[in-house]
Amino acid sequence: MTNSTADPVLSARGLTRRYGRGASAYTAVDGIDLEVRRGELFALLGTNGAGKTSTLEVLEGLAPASAGTVSVLGMDPVADRRAVRPRQGLMLQSGGFPADLTAAEALRMWTSTLSAPRPVGELLAAVDLTHRAGTRISSLSGGEVRRLDLACAIAGDPELLFLDEPTTGLDPESRSRAWELVRGLKEQGTTIVLTTHYLDEAESLADRLAIMHQGRIVREGTVDEVVAGHPSRIRADLPEDAPLPPPLHGEAVLRGGRLEVSTESLADDLHTLLTWSRTEQVPLRGLDARAASLESVFLALAS
Repeated sequence: MTNSTADPVLSARGLTRRYGRGASAYTAVDGIDLEVRRGELFALLGTNGAGKTSTLEVLEGLAPASAGTVSVLGMDPVADRRAVRPRQGLMLQSGGFPADLTAAEALRMWTSTLSAPRPVGELLAAVDLTHRAGTRISSLSGGEVRRLDLACAIAGDPELLFLDEPTTGLDPESRSRAWELVRGLKEQGTTIVLTTHYLDEAESLADRLAIMHQGRIVREGTVDEVVAGHPSRIRADLPEDAPLPPPLHGEAVLRGGRLEVSTESLADDLHTLLTWSRTEQVPLRGLDARAASLESVFLALAS
C-alpha cells in the first residue's frame, strides 16, 4: 500500500471541462478535485458519460481545462507539455498504428520518438508478443493490439502512466499477465492512473479510486472506504401462503412473494431468516445473500 504522506504527482482543483458556449454549453466535468500520490495506482471509474475521458484528456495534457487548476509532476500539463510529456506514458483507448506495419515495426517507429526507450525485444517480451513480432497489425487480434498499445505506453519507463481501458479485448490469461505487468511497474515506483469498466480489475489493482457520475466525483477512497457503510443484501422468493418474515436488523421489503433485505448485519439477519425458514418450514427459493462490494456500490450510484 502506498504511503498516504507521499507527495502528489498529479493534483486537480475545481477541474471543469465544458463543450460549446452559451446556453448550449455542456459541462462534462463539473469542478472535481483529485490527487494522485507518488507510487500509487489510482483508478478512475464511472458510468458511461460520467466525464472520465474528458477528465483524462485534461490530466494527460491533451486538452485544456475550462476552469480550475491542474498540476502534473509539478507543472501545467498543457503549458509545460514539452517538459511533462517525456516523463509520462499514455495508453489511449486506441493506438491507431498503420495496419500494414508489423508489431516490431510499430514499436520501432514509436520508440524512435523517445529519448531513452527500452529495447523493442524487451518490450515485446514484456507484453508476451515476441512470437508475433513479424505479424502485421491487421492480422493481430484485438487483445494483441491492446498489448502492443501497452508496450508503447511503457516504452520510455514513464514516471506517470495513464492506462485507459488497458485490458479491453484480452482473454483471461492475457488479462492476468497484464495485471502482473502493471503490478510490477507499480512496485518499481511508477505512478499509475487507470480507467476501466472491469470493477474486479480496479478492486485488484487500485490503492485508491474515485467513482464519477454526471461529471462529479461521488465516492473516493480505498476500496474498503468506498464500500464501508454500504448495505449488504439478501433476496429470496417465498411461497404465496408463507407467514410474515421475522423482525430483522435491516430493512425488509416483501413484494409479490419476493423478499429483499438491505442490511448492515448480514450474518445476523441471514441466521434469523434461516432459523425462521427451518422452524416455520418455509422454503427460501433462490436465496441470495451478498456482502457489500465495489460492484454493488457502483450500481447503486449509477442507478
